[in-house]
Amino acid sequence: MGCDRNCGLIAGAVIGAVLAVFGGILMPVGDMLIERTIKKEVVLEEGTIAYQNWVKTGTEVYRQFWIYDVQNPQEVVANSSKIKVKQRGPYTYRVRYLAKKNITHDPENHTVSFLQPNEAIFEPSLSAGTENDTWTVLNLAVAAAPHLYPNAFVQVVLNSLIKKSKSSMFQKRTVKELLWGYKDPFLSLVPYPISTTVGVFFPYNNTADGVYTVFSGKDNISQVAIIDTYKGKKSIYAVFGAEINLKGIPVYRFVLPSTAFASPLQNPDNHCFCTETVISNNCTSYGVLDIGRCKEGKPVYISLPHFLHASPDIAEPIEGLNPNEDEHSTYLDVEPITGFTLRFAKRLQINILVKPAKKIEALKGLKRNYIVPILWLNETGTIGDEKAEMFRKRVTGKINLLGLVEITLLSVGVVMFVAFMISYCACRSKKVK
Repeated sequence: MGCDRNCGLIAGAVIGAVLAVFGGILMPVGDMLIERTIKKEVVLEEGTIAYQNWVKTGTEVYRQFWIYDVQNPQEVVANSSKIKVKQRGPYTYRVRYLAKKNITHDPENHTVSFLQPNEAIFEPSLSAGTENDTWTVLNLAVAAAPHLYPNAFVQVVLNSLIKKSKSSMFQKRTVKELLWGYKDPFLSLVPYPISTTVGVFFPYNNTADGVYTVFSGKDNISQVAIIDTYKGKKSIYAVFGAEINLKGIPVYRFVLPSTAFASPLQNPDNHCFCTETVISNNCTSYGVLDIGRCKEGKPVYISLPHFLHASPDIAEPIEGLNPNEDEHSTYLDVEPITGFTLRFAKRLQINILVKPAKKIEALKGLKRNYIVPILWLNETGTIGDEKAEMFRKRVTGKINLLGLVEITLLSVGVVMFVAFMISYCACRSKKVK
């Protein structure tokens, strides 16, 4: 009888040990099996679920615009006063809803290249007004003229055309005109062939953005769909910010760091964006990047909205700005196992450099340089509820279930082993007595 009891206790302890060992082994083995299963479906190659959803995304992507409405245009022109602005918006458009085209695969580097067709559809229900709302904004053609034509004689000629067209440093334009283009009266008088249509995003519809090159994830699942290069150049980077929950899915939030817009002294990688030593105070100013080389020499600068993270000298000539980390920062919410971006917010501000020009009457009253904010945009996309549920079932749910089984087996096994061994030792102790 005693032997049977002891044997039963030993058997229970052995079973507990086996369960504990099995639970421990299941952790790396199960994780490896799930990773292999997921990897087959999330890499960007023909035939996978990820590829089908990537070519033409089912997630609705919106681009919101806030326009900077200038409140004191006459004061600025006459006295070189601070520019007072009020942001107007948002004006919302649906974008990135067309399938990617010209897709090519590079199996050696594990990348995929493509063009993203550009189309924008105005969404009245998500906007603060209509596309015909009219605001006072910088005159893009007049502001750029002295940069594109620095010769004094040419500027005298341009000044006569500016006056004849009754143009000034500022103008009234509708939202639609400012964004997508309008016939400029000053440029229409130029006696030689040039483009007379001006707009912050002109041309846009019926064009394509790219070439983008992204990682397929074939060799490293954590890099799937991450941009390697844009138009042959390295893309901007993000850094880990926090771990958060998105619709029941654990995600890592990556944010655009302030060093992305730092001065070359703070971030040597930005040396190529410092092309104007006077404006940048010998390359010590930060918070804006000169992208004029990408815009045919036009004095275009990009920054975060409201000059977030910019040096004080950049925003000093502008009144009415209220930089806010929550509203104006850029971030990506990435699911760590698949590497999928499940939510993002890309926020950027478009600015134009305006300098005094003695030969152009519209600008000769200026006594300082301005980096004038034109608008800022917020391009956002979030995984839909239906796709989030599917993701939880196919990925997160399986992982959580496996984790629960692993912990249960390990816990039950350890408890059984300890309990039966204690009982066995207690019985042995009584028998000895």
